[in-house]
Amino acid sequence: MPDPIKVSLSTSSVYPGSTASGFETAKRLGYDGVEVMVGIDDVSADIDAIRKLSELHEIPVVSVHAPCLLVTQRVWGTDPWGKLTKSAEMAHEVGADVVVVHPPFRWQRDYARGFVEGIVDLEEETEMTFAVENMYPWRTGKREFQAYSPGWDPVIQEYAHVTVDLSHSATAGEDPVQMAKVLGDRLTHIHIADGSGSAKDEHLVPGRGTQPCADFLAHAAATGFDGHIVVEINTRKASDQTAKEVDLLESLAFTRLHACT
Repeated sequence: MPDPIKVSLSTSSVYPGSTASGFETAKRLGYDGVEVMVGIDDVSADIDAIRKLSELHEIPVVSVHAPCLLVTQRVWGTDPWGKLTKSAEMAHEVGADVVVVHPPFRWQRDYARGFVEGIVDLEEETEMTFAVENMYPWRTGKREFQAYSPGWDPVIQEYAHVTVDLSHSATAGEDPVQMAKVLGDRLTHIHIADGSGSAKDEHLVPGRGTQPCADFLAHAAATGFDGHIVVEINTRKASDQTAKEVDLLESLAFTRLHACT
């Protein structure tokens, strides 16, 4: 009988709580590991601090999310390739085996021009898996803006490793189960969340939106997925700490239930 799929927690799920609180919460609520979102606070970018938090709470860091957001443009300098190299360094130092990375913004022309080939080279140089995440078109009313280059959809690119985020697939209007089928073994990493299909990247608790979260997880389990499943939800609107933790517990229970069918 195969080992059950493990479920980890992204430290972004406790925002505006600290990275340290993400580790404490993950351990106390029964998660199997942690994904560090670099850039939430200074601690998230401190390799030694992350290692100590992992040791203190006796919970592994399974993945590192590189600082690719607009608000993290100056974390670890301004060179995008330097950020990815530093992310691989952190991953190696803390025992993680995946770095999650977003495709470049269109205005990062030089970075975007050689991104697909550059990821191949970086994986060889750092001996680390870089799983490129699906994003979405930016929409305002009836207007749509393609913010990413070579594109927001990694399925159609030649990346060896891909992260599928179900909040992002909701915003993009994509079917994540079909994405998983097309990707096959290239599906390396999962951000489990939900969305209603609005233009806003919602990161709802799985099961509270319109995405086929249960079917997606069942497909992953049935096809022998052996990567990490990371809960990445938005708990900022929770009324208090208890409500926040209810959301985190519900996400954990939902994921374990449907990933084991």
